[in-house]
Amino acid sequence: MRSHFLFAAILLLAICVPAAPQRKENNANNRTERDLAAERLLRERRANAQSLLINLAADARNFNDPIARARTQARVADILWDTDRDRSRALFRAAWDAAEVADTEILRRANEAIKQQSNDDTIIAPAARDLWREVLRLASKHDRGLGEEFLAQLKERKGPDGTETSPREVAQIAARQRLDLARQLLDAGDTERAIQFADPVLAPITWRAIDFLTYLREKNATAADQRYAAMLSNAAADPQTDANTVSDLSSYLFTPHFFVEFTSEGTRMNAQAAPGRVPAVSNELRLAFFRAAASVLLRPLAPPGQEQNSAGHDGHYLVIKRLLPLFEQYAPPEMTAALRTQLDALTSLASKSTRDRDDDEWVRKDIGPEKPADDWEQQLLDRLDHAKTSAERDQLNLQLALVLAGRADLHARDYVDKIDDTDMRNSVRPFIDASMTLRAVSKKDVERLLEIVRTGELTHMQKSWAYSQGAKLLSKTDRERAQTLIESAATEARRIDTSDPDRPRAFFGVTNALFLIDHKSAWQQIDDAIRAANSADSFSGEDGELAFGVRVKGMHFGRNSPVPDFDVGGIFAAFAAEDYERAVELARGLRRDSPRASATIAIARSVLEQKKN
Repeated sequence: MRSHFLFAAILLLAICVPAAPQRKENNANNRTERDLAAERLLRERRANAQSLLINLAADARNFNDPIARARTQARVADILWDTDRDRSRALFRAAWDAAEVADTEILRRANEAIKQQSNDDTIIAPAARDLWREVLRLASKHDRGLGEEFLAQLKERKGPDGTETSPREVAQIAARQRLDLARQLLDAGDTERAIQFADPVLAPITWRAIDFLTYLREKNATAADQRYAAMLSNAAADPQTDANTVSDLSSYLFTPHFFVEFTSEGTRMNAQAAPGRVPAVSNELRLAFFRAAASVLLRPLAPPGQEQNSAGHDGHYLVIKRLLPLFEQYAPPEMTAALRTQLDALTSLASKSTRDRDDDEWVRKDIGPEKPADDWEQQLLDRLDHAKTSAERDQLNLQLALVLAGRADLHARDYVDKIDDTDMRNSVRPFIDASMTLRAVSKKDVERLLEIVRTGELTHMQKSWAYSQGAKLLSKTDRERAQTLIESAATEARRIDTSDPDRPRAFFGVTNALFLIDHKSAWQQIDDAIRAANSADSFSGEDGELAFGVRVKGMHFGRNSPVPDFDVGGIFAAFAAEDYERAVELARGLRRDSPRASATIAIARSVLEQKKN
């Protein structure tokens, strides 16, 4: 009996064992079939996406808006470069021609907007944009020769008033254009090509050239330091180098992206970005700067009134005052002592008003530790205690309100309420509330954000954006509450006038926020955004930003914060990743050229880049 059972068990095992490899083989075959099907589908979508782009480029020739025409042709050329270079070159050249017309249109629109707001306390000027920069960057990224061709054409352009420019001005403009292009290529990650375009214009020492090297150092420190060292050698050997050139050169080592120059008329300041971290350079390079700086700053002084440079004795005096703490910290003692002697000689040559500026904030700006925000507030409060006029008190209360608004501190409103001038107080309050809203979002403080929205003087657009941002911040921790905020954001969007381009921007912001919480609902919400886009003539579908400002007593405060959620590209790219055909169909529902082109390009790019990845 046991032998029969054992035989049956062995027979069963013999039958079952071959089945496992068979199942594995079937699974492998199934995976292969799925992979092949996925590859086949992706090839079809790639072909379809390329077809969409080619048709879009053909349509763009007839776009009424020159801005949309230039951008569309350039961006399509950029995407198609790897597969059809001849077509792309032709599109880049067509985009270049359209960009010249578009830049004229951009200038006209900007001037028109300023005129319309000239009698209003609040001025929000549109962001300046040279469209040729975008075309030039995209073309140069692929073809250096084409970039050089476009740069050569820029040299031949006349000034904005149609007048001829001098050879010196042409050279300065050409250098600036090259450096702008090189910086854009750096941002795009093409460091080698950026250096190629910048090298021909790095010999003249300008703050723009130094600032480019500061950005370059973040990508390639060795290349940047080598070129900066060459600048130092040229500065020491050039008799035209003056104190302001030395001040500009100091930026690379001690105040990245921040430049200060002094003249007898006042102070020139350029802040090209948020203050950067002081770079960790070699002792040799730092010493080379101090040697070059001393060789310039210790040159014999010209008699009063005979200075032949931008600084003059006043600027020379202030530059030494500004840089002396750095010499004391890093330079050899004998060099520092010689500089103090030169400063003493300049004391008798500089004007009294210049000598009185020893404690001017610009003389010490970013040299040494910055004062904490609390110190600035206390300093303003001390000045407020000694203010003699109502106008002076109003200015100090405004500054205090701005300081606190930068922290999203609701006490900022208390200082606004203390402003005596009724017009000034009423104009400033919405600006302070909007500033606090931005700050609360950046701090991810949802409760403070909602309190500001509930009690502040904000526009429907600002409220819609704030609610949408609050929903995004809560999307992972409190989905139910986030959904409620989305509904509030949509309600505020509906309160915006139908023809106002802010209405579609708000609805696209709502859709982007909703996509993080409920994909299915986002597909439904996009219908409101498309209808709003079709009803607003001036909605371009990109360059979305939150802009607000105020003009009081001869002063202008403004904020322009980019908001990608207001644009069509991001949400259509996300939709295309989920359902390509449906996303394409939705894009066709955008009736106006610019939004439809932006959506189509975003969809096509998402598919083509998916293949690359």
